[in-house]
Amino acid sequence: MTDVIVVGGGAAGMLAAWRAAKLGARVTLLEKKNRLGTKILISGGGKCNLTHAGEMEEIRRQFRPNEAGFLKASFYRFTNDDFLELLTGQGLKVYTRPDGRIFPVPPIDAKDVVEVLERHVRDAGVKVRLDCPVEKIIVTEGSVSGVQIEGKVLPCSRLIIAVGGSSFPGTGCTGDGWKWLAELGHTIVKLTAALAPLYLDPTPPEDWSGVALRDCVLRARKQNPDNSTGKERMHWRGDLLFTHKGVSGPTALGVSREVAEAIPENSTVEVDLYPDETFEQVNARLMAQAQQNPKKTLLGLIEDAPLPERLRKPLLESAKLDPAAKCAALTAKDRNRLANTLKGWQVGRVRAVPLERGEVVAGGVALEEVDSKTMESRKIKGLYLCGEVLDIAGPVGGYNLQAAWSTGIVAGDSAAQNAVE
Repeated sequence: MTDVIVVGGGAAGMLAAWRAAKLGARVTLLEKKNRLGTKILISGGGKCNLTHAGEMEEIRRQFRPNEAGFLKASFYRFTNDDFLELLTGQGLKVYTRPDGRIFPVPPIDAKDVVEVLERHVRDAGVKVRLDCPVEKIIVTEGSVSGVQIEGKVLPCSRLIIAVGGSSFPGTGCTGDGWKWLAELGHTIVKLTAALAPLYLDPTPPEDWSGVALRDCVLRARKQNPDNSTGKERMHWRGDLLFTHKGVSGPTALGVSREVAEAIPENSTVEVDLYPDETFEQVNARLMAQAQQNPKKTLLGLIEDAPLPERLRKPLLESAKLDPAAKCAALTAKDRNRLANTLKGWQVGRVRAVPLERGEVVAGGVALEEVDSKTMESRKIKGLYLCGEVLDIAGPVGGYNLQAAWSTGIVAGDSAAQNAVE
């Protein structure tokens, strides 16, 4: 009998399989796709945001309180430094961005990371079976006894479920784990998109697609019944990318969970192009520049604004200003509208936050039904859960991959120690 079966060859699954095998367990890793790490390959736009450089306590605090409490034990048992050592020990070089996000040094990218992890897995003696979709979990008298594949049972005494969520189904993440676990009596917390693009109404003009705003703040607000903007839901600072359906990039991903959870309530999003300046400071600068350059057009007045030339005219039109008007004709009321727009440019109402396009899905197996020190199910003996199948979703910045690495290691530790006793 196989001591440990790991279902899912993504971030958490590979780490779980590697750790269990290193501890002496006989391990079989089952992956429904034809290669390991398919979702890792798209992380960080293929560049692979490996983890975050902060202290583990700082990283933990980026999650919601119940999630942070659950992750405490695993984060201290397997840290960001521990994970990076796995990579750098194989010659892979990494670097840290000013915002703390850690990436491989180009031209190394996500596929190289997957290769290193797969090498660790295979060198540890893990038997890897690709193109091997699991159909169900077999439980006998409250304990795991195997999995069903093509109608046949593959027996095991310990089972690790690391199948991920349901975003980017082309990577194999189709929510299988939640279906199996719900059938076994686990509670599945409502699933919503997290770290997902925002689809807007109206959609951005076609020629905006691919245009980026750098180091801005995207602010999501409640939309009141009278269509006025209301209380802020969430804001995030970073880059913004316009798409043919709406907005993406770190800022959109950063606010997406709160917006998705608020549905069916409407939300609008606005861009602050001067996050380090107050409205009064922006207004005063506009006044000084207009007075110094009375013959300049309003289009010329904002030529130094931190937005691409293609978007300057639309921004002025959004402020109900004529781009060809002269600065000499700019009234105080006009200037206030322009300053307000630069500090809060309304880019649309959110019509959807697509679950299938999110890098992470919020919701999943209720955390109180899993032992955070071992990742073992409190309902089924010998069943261990790790990674995105759990109700954990951190912000953009490498936090979710660290959660996958850490919970995967703990699941592998626990399953192996129980299997070989």
